Amino acid sequence: MKNRFDQELETRLVRYAAIDSQSDETSPSTPSSVIQMDMLNLLQQELTEIGARDVKMTGDSVVMATIPGTTEGPTIGFLAHVDTAPQFNATGVKPRVINGYNGGAITFPDDPELVLSPEDHPYLAEKIGHDLITASGTTLLGADDKAGVSILMTLARYLLENKDVPHGPIRIAFTPDEEIGRGVTEQLPKDMGADFAYTLDGGEVGEIEYESFSADRAVIKITGVSIHPGLAKGKMVNAAHLAAKIVQTLPQATMTPEVTDEREGFIHVTDMNGGSSEMEVKLILRDFEMDALEAQGDLVSQVCAAVQATEPRAQITCEISHQYRNMRYWLEKDMTPVDLAREACRDQGIEPLSVPIRGGTDGSRLTEFGTPCPNIFTGMQCIHGPLEWISVQDMAVATELCLSLVGKAARG
Repeated sequence: MKNRFDQELETRLVRYAAIDSQSDETSPSTPSSVIQMDMLNLLQQELTEIGARDVKMTGDSVVMATIPGTTEGPTIGFLAHVDTAPQFNATGVKPRVINGYNGGAITFPDDPELVLSPEDHPYLAEKIGHDLITASGTTLLGADDKAGVSILMTLARYLLENKDVPHGPIRIAFTPDEEIGRGVTEQLPKDMGADFAYTLDGGEVGEIEYESFSADRAVIKITGVSIHPGLAKGKMVNAAHLAAKIVQTLPQATMTPEVTDEREGFIHVTDMNGGSSEMEVKLILRDFEMDALEAQGDLVSQVCAAVQATEPRAQITCEISHQYRNMRYWLEKDMTPVDLAREACRDQGIEPLSVPIRGGTDGSRLTEFGTPCPNIFTGMQCIHGPLEWISVQDMAVATELCLSLVGKAARG
C-alpha cells in the first residue's frame, strides 16, 4: 500500500497544518490576515530551495513559481490556497497521524466526547490500513487546502529532481483568501500565463469537478430609532426586531443549507451583528444557475422592502455583490482540461467522478477570468470542522494523477 510520496506528504501536511493561516472576511486588506504571510513566505522559501524558477510573490499576495518544461507541451497551472476557513477555530492546530487505521471509531484527545465514526462517515470505512491525519478535537485540521499545498510542493520537488520526466512548462500558484472568495483577482490569469489550470481542492478520490455554485453576497443594514427604553413607547424602532423579521420572512423551510442538497440552491444567513439601534445581517446566495441566483437576490431585496414598508421610520438597505460564477458556463465550451484529468485518473485505475461542487474554488473565479480551471481531489473530508481528516494514501493518489496528467498533456 505504501507509495513513494507517502512520507513526504505526511511530513508536509503535519508541518503546514500547524501554522495558523485563517482568513478574515471582515478585513479589507490583502491578504485579509497577516498570519497568512507565514505560510506564503515559507512556501516562497521552499520553492526557491528546491530549485523552482521565477519564484515571486505578486502584488495580490500570490506566491508563484515555474517548473521549466522538459519537452514541448501546453503550459499548465496548478493552484492551492493557504488560508483555512474562518467558520471554526484554527488556532493551535495539533495534527496527529493515525498509522494503519483499524476501521473503528476515532476519538480526539482534546475533546473526549467527539467521535469520528465510519458508521456516520462511510468513506472512512473504505480507508482501513491507510495512514490518517486529523486534528486534536478543538480545531479544524486545515487539510482544506493544505493538503493541496502539500501535493503541489511534493509534485514540484519531484519534477525538479527528475528532469527525465516529460512535461511542458508548469506554473504553481499558492493563493490567500480563497475561503472568503478573494483569492483570485483578474490579474492572476496574466501572472500565471497558463493555457489551462487545476485547483487541488477537492475531496473524495476520483472527483474531477467542473461545476460549482454561482455565488453572490448580500449585506443588509438596518438603522432604527434609538431612545432610552424607559422613554421608548411610541418612539423606539428596534433594529434587532426588524433584522429578526427579515430573517424569519425568508424561506427557511425550503431554501437554507440545512434543507437543501444536490443541485438545490440556498440563502444562508452567516452573521448578525449589532443591537437595538443598528444591525447588520450578512447572507450568502448560492445556486448553480444564474437566473435562480438572480431570483434569490430579488427575493432578499423584496423582503427588505416589505419589512421597510412596515416601519417607515427605520432605514433598511440591501447591497448584493458578485462573488463567483459556475465554472461550467465556460468549461463546457471546451472540456479539454477536464477530459485530460479524467484520462489521468483512469491511468491510476480509478473511474473519475464529476459531481457539482456545493461551493466554489479559486478555479471558479480563474475560469471566469479566462483560464479554464477544473478541480482535482485531494482526499480531504469533513472540512471546516473538528472532525476534518484525510488519508495520506489519498493524497499520494492525487500526486500520481498530477504526474500522469502533465505527461499526457506533453504527449498531446
